[in-house]
Amino acid sequence: MKKIFYLVLIFGLVYTSYNVFLKTTHFSGEKTSFVYNKTGLSNLADTLLAKKIILDKPSFLFFAKILQVEDKLKAGKFLVLKNTSLLTLLRMLRNNQQASVKFVLNKVRTRAELAKLIATTFSTDSSDCAAYLNSNDSLAKFETDTTQLLTLFIPNTYEFYWSSPMTKIIQKMKAAADVFWSNNQRLEKAKALGLSKNEVYTLASIVEEETNKDADKTIIASVYQNRLKINMPLQACPTIKYAMQDFTITRIYDKYLTNPSPYNTYKNKGLPPGPIGTPSPKTIDLVLDAPHTDYIYFVAKADFSGYHHFSSNYAEHMKFAKEYQLKLDEYQAKKLLKDQ
Repeated sequence: MKKIFYLVLIFGLVYTSYNVFLKTTHFSGEKTSFVYNKTGLSNLADTLLAKKIILDKPSFLFFAKILQVEDKLKAGKFLVLKNTSLLTLLRMLRNNQQASVKFVLNKVRTRAELAKLIATTFSTDSSDCAAYLNSNDSLAKFETDTTQLLTLFIPNTYEFYWSSPMTKIIQKMKAAADVFWSNNQRLEKAKALGLSKNEVYTLASIVEEETNKDADKTIIASVYQNRLKINMPLQACPTIKYAMQDFTITRIYDKYLTNPSPYNTYKNKGLPPGPIGTPSPKTIDLVLDAPHTDYIYFVAKADFSGYHHFSSNYAEHMKFAKEYQLKLDEYQAKKLLKDQ
């Protein structure tokens, strides 16, 4: 009996040593992750067991109690590497060593789109996120409001903790935006144009929607800057789509131009109240470095290449505009026949 007892004891010690100090994970791959939502250690143990992060539940709960993990454990997302020991795992939980998540910001047009992106990246509930972004009281501490909010978001990839609250998220975005504007003489260039950084951002958001061609973006920016200088309405089609909150529109008809929205730059002179999207850093720089031209008009080329004709007089502009409209009518007619 003693021999059996000692064998069991030795086995137990070996198993415990292996599990606690050497290796507990047995998932495939080099790493995995899990989320803890303050559901208690027992539920967490079930999750870790299902993900093959721990070998057994009793050992996890036993040593978690000894190390007082539950008293210090916080909600978050945690990354576990292959061959992690139980002791290392428990220390990670007790010390709140969360995994970072990547917040990939490309183009968003509205606060609703931004709220959805944040909610899918972080632990924040989508409705709570939307409520925060739509509250001027919440945004006041960041020296912005619902109209100018997007100017704090410079498209890039950012790292956060999954459990980061809205205040931390926006605070970090504002800090990144401040760094962006302080680099490469961007503030000085904006001042030379007679524009604030937010106005440059807003203009860039319009240019971003006009074309994907960088060579044309900077010239389109010069056109809009010329219109601002002579107090001519911008007459920017992308602002009509924004005013109508319909980004599926492919052709701007006269009936759309009566929209009373302040974002209707056919009815209202100057820039719209705020940006209509998040322009790329490159587009912002193309606006800041726009060449001096005498162009007042532009229209897409009739070959649908994505490039534009630029003109300094209305007669020449209308010639190119009629060519484009004719080709567009032909294209839509053919498409209609094909769809029938």
